[in-house]
Amino acid sequence: MLHPDSRSGTVAELLGSAQGPLFSFEFFPPRSEEDEPILWRAVDALSPLAPDFVSVTYGANGSRRDRTIRATRRIAASGGPLTVGHLTCVDQSKAEIAAALDAYREVGVTNILAIRGDMPGGGDWVPHPDGLRNATHLVRFIKEQGDFCVGVAAFPNPHEANNDPELDAAILEDKVEAGAQFAISQLFFDAERYAELLDRMHGRGCHVPIIPGIMPLTVITQIERFADLSGRPLPADFVARLRAAGSKEEVREIGLGAALQMCRDLLAAGAPGLQFFTQNRSKATREVLAQLKDEMEAEATQSSRPRH
Repeated sequence: MLHPDSRSGTVAELLGSAQGPLFSFEFFPPRSEEDEPILWRAVDALSPLAPDFVSVTYGANGSRRDRTIRATRRIAASGGPLTVGHLTCVDQSKAEIAAALDAYREVGVTNILAIRGDMPGGGDWVPHPDGLRNATHLVRFIKEQGDFCVGVAAFPNPHEANNDPELDAAILEDKVEAGAQFAISQLFFDAERYAELLDRMHGRGCHVPIIPGIMPLTVITQIERFADLSGRPLPADFVARLRAAGSKEEVREIGLGAALQMCRDLLAAGAPGLQFFTQNRSKATREVLAQLKDEMEAEATQSSRPRH
């Protein structure tokens, strides 16, 4: 199970008191009981990296949502790191959302990542007739239900529904005004997009901490899939290097190297931490983050030596 140093409090408090970048992991709920061991193997394998917080994504239907709650509760009860519960508006009444919050609160999970969510199977967004219309309303509703610390999604690449970065910035500002205290970005592959997002938000006078989301690419078939997840094609030079690789091993080396460099660039741009979307696999995340932490430790050691 995850690092035994049990932590309480909020993500906002961690961000406010941190002496360096925070590192967090996102898992997803098992699709079936047979998949549960895959999740717990990933959780155990990543434990030595001592994440500052972890979370489990919210399933698109009732059975997956039940597994989300169970997995989140198990992690939270294990004495591990701070645990963040995900919550969406998809196909749920306000009463059902309140019940999910109660289930989280019963095991001490009071940090919530509030996301509107997408319709199961795709298609246009349709709110539940007794539910909430968007993430801003969800943030406000969660804050009304108790003393929750709420995070939200941010978009370095413009949201594909509107392709309007200024609209995305306005919506994020609305979510902060509704009570959001931190944000985690959607997947992206160009560190400059993150710097531009910060500039847009700071230009609005909004300084909410935005943690960028990272997912290392390790196989060539992930190019199209990751483009779908991020809402934009991957950088052309990166794709060209991947397609020119002579072996699966070289593809993996290029992908991990790009993820590590992006981590360095994001921290240099002022990111308060990094969230790794693990996909319930541990190896790539473990390799990238272990190397990054080694570099940071070496740099700190070097800077602390007396100069003559």
